[in-house]
Amino acid sequence: MADDVTFYFDPTCPFTWRTSRWLRAVTQPRGHTIGWKLMSLKMLNEGRELPEAYRDRVAFSIRAVRVLQATLDSHGPEALDRVYTEFGTRLHYQHALLDDDLLVTAIAAADLPADLAKSADDDGLDATIRASHEAGQARVGQESGSPIVAIGDGPGFFGPVVVPVPEGEEAEKLYDAVRLLSSVPAFSELKRSRAAF
Repeated sequence: MADDVTFYFDPTCPFTWRTSRWLRAVTQPRGHTIGWKLMSLKMLNEGRELPEAYRDRVAFSIRAVRVLQATLDSHGPEALDRVYTEFGTRLHYQHALLDDDLLVTAIAAADLPADLAKSADDDGLDATIRASHEAGQARVGQESGSPIVAIGDGPGFFGPVVVPVPEGEEAEKLYDAVRLLSSVPAFSELKRSRAAF
């Protein structure tokens, strides 16, 4: 059976983290599945001059993406969900440093083999990551940042970007709205300024 939602993401993006927490919370009670797919902010920004404040994060991001791709390949989507949860909680909520120690800690907390951390250096994973990244871009139809959400076999959309993570009835309404908009072929874009963290 196909996944109900496909989620293309780079784990280092703070907006993506919040969208993932909302999506997990609303899909699980409904019995809907999330297909976790990797994309890369480093690949997205190849050949671009980035503001200095983002350069180190984007440069390091491929290391985290490789670890998650290796986790998905070797241990499956539930293990990826666990390590992403451990990684994201520490990075985005506890403000841990974005470094190899964070990867090692997240892998251990997710009860996964420590040698997964070595995959951060495995550029042999990049072809698989790039294929997933490009599949996400194709779902949107134009270059898009992280995250990309696609409902069923419908088109992909950048976002939704949510700050803070919606809960309860608001979370449910948003999920139903995204599913509804995904079913309307004429719908292509809706945007406003982002809320501050």
